[in-house]
Amino acid sequence: MGSLAAEVAGDFGGAPRRPKFLCLHGFRTSGEIMRTQVVGKWPEEVTARLDLVFPDAPFPSEGKSDVDGIFPPPYYEWFQFDKDFMEYRNLDECFAYIENLMIEHGPFDGLMGFSQGLALTRVAKLKYLVVIGGAKFQSSAVAKKAYPSPPDCTSLHFLGDMDFLKAPGEALLESFVNPFIIRHPKGHTVPRLDEKSMETMLEFLDKIEDDLPCDKPSTRKKAI
Repeated sequence: MGSLAAEVAGDFGGAPRRPKFLCLHGFRTSGEIMRTQVVGKWPEEVTARLDLVFPDAPFPSEGKSDVDGIFPPPYYEWFQFDKDFMEYRNLDECFAYIENLMIEHGPFDGLMGFSQGLALTRVAKLKYLVVIGGAKFQSSAVAKKAYPSPPDCTSLHFLGDMDFLKAPGEALLESFVNPFIIRHPKGHTVPRLDEKSMETMLEFLDKIEDDLPCDKPSTRKKAI
């Protein structure tokens, strides 16, 4: 599990500390797969401004992965659930695992969650959240446990027109105040950034940098 900013700092001769995000991959994928998706699709203008950490989930995949044949194994799960998404296993163990990750590899400024990983982004009260193709738990009892209070953070949401989780993703927006939103025509995936979505992404990053202590210089480009 590496830090993207450590590699970037090596290229640029020791850049200032970037906002650090714990990136939680999707169901039956891996940290390396999410890293490939994010770093491979988002321009360096974005990734160079973030310190992204991509851990693997604690449990090996118990079934076939949707990315089998696209990305190589191993694949992992954060927790298990039934076909109706109402009963869950190993949720407490998963929360404890993530809390340990945050202690060992933190401090973190924010969390980035894709698919199943999004459901776990309330394990700690952080200032920033990136939501990619996700939704809340369907079980009200589990949701109350996972989201004990309304999110109090600056958030960026990716909503795909063809994503099977688009409707619950839209509903999730109601839990946030003035969220940044990027809409794209794809399905359940980490999307590439077109001109319009890039503008929103950079506004989100600018907001983070404006909030950070002044001893952390901004990496944004100066206007000519």
